[in-house]
Amino acid sequence: MPPRSYPTARQRRLGAELRKLREKAGMNGATAAAYLGGERAQISHIESGRYGVSDERVRRLATHYSATDKHLVDALASMAEERGRGWWDEYRGILSPGFLDVAELEFHATYIRVIQMLHVPGQLQTESYARSLIRSGMSHLPASEVNTRVEHRMKRRAIFDRPRPTPFEAYIHEAALRMRYCDADVMREQLAFLEEVSHWPSITVRIVPFDRKITGSVHSMLYAGGIIPALDTVQIDSAFDSGFLDAEAQLVKYRGLLESIESISLGPADSREHIHRIAQEV
Repeated sequence: MPPRSYPTARQRRLGAELRKLREKAGMNGATAAAYLGGERAQISHIESGRYGVSDERVRRLATHYSATDKHLVDALASMAEERGRGWWDEYRGILSPGFLDVAELEFHATYIRVIQMLHVPGQLQTESYARSLIRSGMSHLPASEVNTRVEHRMKRRAIFDRPRPTPFEAYIHEAALRMRYCDADVMREQLAFLEEVSHWPSITVRIVPFDRKITGSVHSMLYAGGIIPALDTVQIDSAFDSGFLDAEAQLVKYRGLLESIESISLGPADSREHIHRIAQEV
Protein backbone atom coordinates (compact mmCIF):
# COMPACT_ATOMS: atom_id res chain seq x y z
CA MET A 1 0.00 0.00 0.00
CA PRO A 2 1.48 3.41 -0.95
CA PRO A 3 2.06 5.99 1.78
CA ARG A 4 -0.77 8.43 2.53
CA SER A 5 -0.26 11.71 0.72
CA TYR A 6 -2.11 13.74 3.33
CA PRO A 7 -2.28 12.09 6.76
CA THR A 8 -4.76 13.66 9.17
CA ALA A 9 -3.68 15.54 12.27
CA ARG A 10 -4.72 12.55 14.38
CA GLN A 11 -2.68 10.13 12.27
CA ARG A 12 0.32 12.45 12.56
CA ARG A 13 -0.19 12.65 16.33
CA LEU A 14 -0.07 8.87 16.68
CA GLY A 15 3.15 8.76 14.68
CA ALA A 16 4.66 11.61 16.67
CA GLU A 17 3.93 9.84 19.96
CA LEU A 18 5.63 6.68 18.67
CA ARG A 19 8.63 8.76 17.64
CA LYS A 20 8.82 10.22 21.19
CA LEU A 21 8.88 6.70 22.64
CA ARG A 22 11.66 5.67 20.25
CA GLU A 23 13.74 8.75 20.97
CA LYS A 24 13.25 8.33 24.70
CA ALA A 25 14.65 4.83 24.31
CA GLY A 26 17.71 6.29 22.57
CA MET A 27 17.04 4.20 19.46
CA ASN A 28 17.50 5.35 15.88
CA GLY A 29 15.05 4.69 13.07
CA ALA A 30 17.18 2.06 11.39
CA THR A 31 17.33 -0.08 14.55
CA ALA A 32 13.57 0.20 15.07
CA ALA A 33 12.92 -0.70 11.43
CA ALA A 34 15.18 -3.73 11.67
CA TYR A 35 13.08 -4.98 14.59
CA LEU A 36 10.04 -4.87 12.31
CA GLY A 37 11.98 -6.48 9.48
CA GLY A 38 11.80 -3.42 7.25
CA GLU A 39 13.79 -0.49 5.99
CA ARG A 40 14.38 2.77 7.89
CA ALA A 41 11.85 4.48 5.60
CA GLN A 42 9.13 2.29 7.10
CA ILE A 43 9.62 3.81 10.56
CA SER A 44 9.85 7.27 9.03
CA HIS A 45 6.50 6.77 7.28
CA ILE A 46 4.87 5.40 10.45
CA GLU A 47 6.13 8.31 12.54
CA SER A 48 4.95 10.89 9.99
CA GLY A 49 1.49 9.29 9.86
CA ARG A 50 1.92 8.31 6.21
CA TYR A 51 1.72 4.59 7.02
CA GLY A 52 -1.05 3.08 9.08
CA VAL A 53 -0.02 0.92 12.01
CA SER A 54 -1.94 -1.83 13.81
CA ASP A 55 -2.57 -1.86 17.55
CA GLU A 56 -0.47 -5.04 17.73
CA ARG A 57 2.46 -3.30 16.07
CA VAL A 58 2.11 -0.32 18.39
CA ARG A 59 2.41 -2.65 21.37
CA ARG A 60 5.38 -4.48 19.81
CA LEU A 61 7.19 -1.19 19.24
CA ALA A 62 6.35 0.04 22.74
CA THR A 63 7.79 -3.16 24.22
CA HIS A 64 10.90 -2.80 22.06
CA TYR A 65 11.26 0.79 23.29
CA SER A 66 10.86 -0.37 26.92
CA ALA A 67 7.91 1.99 27.34
CA THR A 68 6.59 1.71 30.90
CA ASP A 69 3.52 3.96 30.74
CA LYS A 70 0.81 1.32 30.28
CA HIS A 71 -1.97 3.91 30.02
CA LEU A 72 -0.18 5.73 27.21
CA VAL A 73 0.55 2.51 25.32
CA ASP A 74 -3.08 1.39 25.67
CA ALA A 75 -4.26 4.80 24.44
CA LEU A 76 -1.95 4.71 21.41
CA ALA A 77 -3.06 1.15 20.60
CA SER A 78 -6.66 2.34 20.79
CA MET A 79 -5.90 5.16 18.34
CA ALA A 80 -4.29 2.66 15.98
CA GLU A 81 -7.44 0.50 16.08
CA GLU A 82 -9.61 3.29 14.72
CA ARG A 83 -10.98 2.27 11.36
CA GLY A 84 -13.56 3.57 8.96
CA ARG A 85 -14.36 6.95 7.52
CA GLY A 86 -15.86 9.78 9.53
CA TRP A 87 -18.60 12.05 8.21
CA TRP A 88 -15.93 14.71 7.55
CA ASP A 89 -14.26 12.52 4.91
CA GLU A 90 -16.95 13.41 2.40
CA TYR A 91 -15.41 16.91 2.37
CA ARG A 92 -11.92 15.68 1.50
CA GLY A 93 -10.75 17.48 -1.60
CA ILE A 94 -13.57 20.00 -1.19
CA LEU A 95 -12.55 21.84 1.97
CA SER A 96 -8.98 22.35 3.15
CA PRO A 97 -7.58 19.65 5.46
CA GLY A 98 -7.78 21.94 8.49
CA PHE A 99 -11.58 21.74 8.47
CA LEU A 100 -11.45 17.96 8.47
CA ASP A 101 -8.82 17.84 11.20
CA VAL A 102 -10.95 19.97 13.53
CA ALA A 103 -14.01 17.75 13.00
CA GLU A 104 -11.92 14.61 13.60
CA LEU A 105 -10.40 16.13 16.74
CA GLU A 106 -13.84 16.97 18.13
CA PHE A 107 -15.26 13.56 17.25
CA HIS A 108 -12.60 11.70 19.26
CA ALA A 109 -12.37 14.15 22.18
CA THR A 110 -13.46 12.88 25.59
CA TYR A 111 -14.47 16.45 26.45
CA ILE A 112 -14.16 19.89 24.85
CA ARG A 113 -13.59 23.31 26.42
CA VAL A 114 -13.58 26.42 24.26
CA ILE A 115 -12.86 30.11 24.72
CA GLN A 116 -14.36 32.49 22.19
CA MET A 117 -13.71 36.20 22.43
CA LEU A 118 -15.28 37.58 19.25
CA HIS A 119 -18.00 35.24 18.06
CA VAL A 120 -20.23 32.37 19.15
CA PRO A 121 -18.40 28.99 19.06
CA GLY A 122 -18.87 27.21 15.73
CA GLN A 123 -20.56 24.18 17.29
CA LEU A 124 -23.26 26.43 18.76
CA GLN A 125 -23.93 28.65 15.74
CA THR A 126 -27.18 28.82 13.80
CA GLU A 127 -26.99 28.36 10.05
CA SER A 128 -27.86 32.00 9.34
CA TYR A 129 -25.31 33.32 11.83
CA ALA A 130 -22.60 31.00 10.49
CA ARG A 131 -23.30 32.13 6.93
CA SER A 132 -23.07 35.81 7.89
CA LEU A 133 -19.88 35.22 9.87
CA ILE A 134 -18.16 33.36 7.02
CA ARG A 135 -19.16 36.00 4.49
CA SER A 136 -17.99 38.83 6.72
CA GLY A 137 -14.55 37.30 7.04
CA MET A 138 -14.05 36.20 3.41
CA SER A 139 -16.39 38.15 1.15
CA HIS A 140 -14.72 36.84 -2.02
CA LEU A 141 -15.81 33.22 -1.43
CA PRO A 142 -18.23 31.87 -4.06
CA ALA A 143 -21.70 30.92 -2.82
CA SER A 144 -20.98 27.20 -3.25
CA GLU A 145 -17.94 27.44 -0.95
CA VAL A 146 -19.91 29.37 1.67
CA ASN A 147 -22.69 26.77 1.54
CA THR A 148 -20.21 23.92 1.98
CA ARG A 149 -18.51 25.58 4.94
CA VAL A 150 -21.86 26.25 6.61
CA GLU A 151 -22.98 22.65 6.03
CA HIS A 152 -19.73 21.33 7.49
CA ARG A 153 -20.06 23.61 10.52
CA MET A 154 -23.60 22.41 11.22
CA LYS A 155 -22.49 18.77 11.03
CA ARG A 156 -19.90 19.38 13.75
CA ARG A 157 -22.86 19.44 16.11
CA ALA A 158 -23.07 15.65 15.69
CA ILE A 159 -20.99 15.28 18.87
CA PHE A 160 -24.13 16.23 20.82
CA ASP A 161 -26.44 13.78 19.03
CA ARG A 162 -24.84 10.46 19.93
CA PRO A 163 -25.80 8.18 22.85
CA ARG A 164 -23.01 9.65 24.99
CA PRO A 165 -22.73 13.32 23.96
CA THR A 166 -19.35 14.93 24.32
CA PRO A 167 -19.17 17.18 27.44
CA PHE A 168 -18.76 20.71 26.10
CA GLU A 169 -17.90 23.87 28.05
CA ALA A 170 -17.97 27.23 26.28
CA TYR A 171 -16.52 30.41 27.78
CA ILE A 172 -17.81 33.28 25.65
CA HIS A 173 -16.89 36.92 26.12
CA GLU A 174 -19.76 39.39 26.07
CA ALA A 175 -18.11 41.04 23.06
CA ALA A 176 -18.92 37.95 21.01
CA LEU A 177 -22.61 38.41 21.78
CA ARG A 178 -22.62 42.05 20.72
CA MET A 179 -20.42 41.95 17.61
CA ARG A 180 -22.62 42.53 14.55
CA TYR A 181 -21.71 40.15 11.77
CA CYS A 182 -25.37 39.91 10.77
CA ASP A 183 -28.67 41.78 10.94
CA ALA A 184 -30.70 42.07 14.14
CA ASP A 185 -33.12 39.22 13.36
CA VAL A 186 -30.29 36.76 12.73
CA MET A 187 -28.52 37.86 15.90
CA ARG A 188 -31.64 37.47 18.02
CA GLU A 189 -32.14 33.99 16.57
CA GLN A 190 -28.53 33.13 17.42
CA LEU A 191 -28.80 34.39 20.98
CA ALA A 192 -32.06 32.50 21.49
CA PHE A 193 -30.41 29.31 20.23
CA LEU A 194 -27.39 29.85 22.48
CA GLU A 195 -29.73 30.22 25.44
CA GLU A 196 -31.56 27.04 24.37
CA VAL A 197 -28.46 24.85 24.00
CA SER A 198 -27.19 26.03 27.39
CA HIS A 199 -29.96 23.80 28.82
CA TRP A 200 -28.72 20.70 26.94
CA PRO A 201 -27.28 18.16 29.42
CA SER A 202 -23.83 17.97 27.85
CA ILE A 203 -23.36 21.71 27.25
CA THR A 204 -22.28 24.40 29.70
CA VAL A 205 -22.25 28.02 28.55
CA ARG A 206 -20.53 30.64 30.70
CA ILE A 207 -20.32 34.31 29.77
CA VAL A 208 -17.44 36.66 30.59
CA PRO A 209 -19.03 40.12 31.06
CA PHE A 210 -17.31 43.32 30.02
CA ASP A 211 -16.92 44.37 33.66
CA ARG A 212 -14.74 41.37 34.59
CA LYS A 213 -11.01 42.05 34.62
CA ILE A 214 -8.99 39.85 32.28
CA THR A 215 -5.37 39.28 33.21
CA GLY A 216 -2.78 38.34 30.64
CA SER A 217 -3.34 37.51 27.00
CA VAL A 218 -6.59 35.68 26.33
CA HIS A 219 -7.51 34.46 22.87
CA SER A 220 -9.92 32.02 21.27
CA MET A 221 -8.99 28.36 21.50
CA LEU A 222 -10.37 24.84 21.74
CA TYR A 223 -9.08 22.32 24.28
CA ALA A 224 -9.85 18.71 23.37
CA GLY A 225 -9.41 16.08 26.06
CA GLY A 226 -7.67 12.89 24.95
CA ILE A 227 -8.09 9.33 26.21
CA ILE A 228 -5.46 10.30 28.77
CA PRO A 229 -4.23 13.84 29.62
CA ALA A 230 -0.93 13.27 27.80
CA LEU A 231 -2.94 13.04 24.54
CA ASP A 232 -4.87 16.28 25.03
CA THR A 233 -4.75 18.75 22.13
CA VAL A 234 -5.18 22.51 21.82
CA GLN A 235 -6.52 23.96 18.60
CA ILE A 236 -5.79 27.63 17.97
CA ASP A 237 -8.33 29.24 15.69
CA SER A 238 -7.73 32.12 13.32
CA ALA A 239 -9.54 33.69 10.39
CA PHE A 240 -7.47 31.82 7.83
CA ASP A 241 -6.02 28.71 9.43
CA SER A 242 -5.93 26.49 12.49
CA GLY A 243 -3.02 25.06 14.39
CA PHE A 244 -2.67 22.15 16.81
CA LEU A 245 -0.52 22.14 19.95
CA ASP A 246 0.23 19.12 22.11
CA ALA A 247 3.56 19.63 23.90
CA GLU A 248 3.15 19.20 27.65
CA ALA A 249 4.35 22.74 28.39
CA GLN A 250 1.77 24.11 25.95
CA LEU A 251 -1.02 22.02 27.44
CA VAL A 252 -0.15 23.25 30.94
CA LYS A 253 -0.26 26.84 29.69
CA TYR A 254 -3.72 26.45 28.16
CA ARG A 255 -5.12 24.57 31.14
CA GLY A 256 -4.06 27.57 33.20
CA LEU A 257 -5.75 29.91 30.72
CA LEU A 258 -9.00 27.97 31.05
CA GLU A 259 -8.81 28.12 34.84
CA SER A 260 -8.24 31.87 34.65
CA ILE A 261 -11.26 32.41 32.38
CA GLU A 262 -13.44 30.13 34.49
CA SER A 263 -12.65 32.18 37.58
CA ILE A 264 -14.07 35.39 36.05
CA SER A 265 -17.04 33.85 34.20
CA LEU A 266 -20.66 34.00 35.26
CA GLY A 267 -22.26 30.75 36.38
CA PRO A 268 -24.53 28.88 33.93
CA ALA A 269 -27.82 30.34 35.25
CA ASP A 270 -26.50 33.91 35.37
CA SER A 271 -25.01 33.42 31.90
CA ARG A 272 -28.43 32.47 30.50
CA GLU A 273 -29.92 35.61 32.03
CA HIS A 274 -27.10 37.68 30.55
CA ILE A 275 -27.68 36.23 27.08
CA HIS A 276 -31.42 36.86 27.37
CA ARG A 277 -30.86 40.46 28.43
CA ILE A 278 -28.52 41.14 25.50
CA ALA A 279 -31.04 39.57 23.08
CA GLN A 280 -33.67 42.03 24.29
CA GLU A 281 -31.32 44.91 23.54
CA VAL A 282 -30.61 43.82 19.97
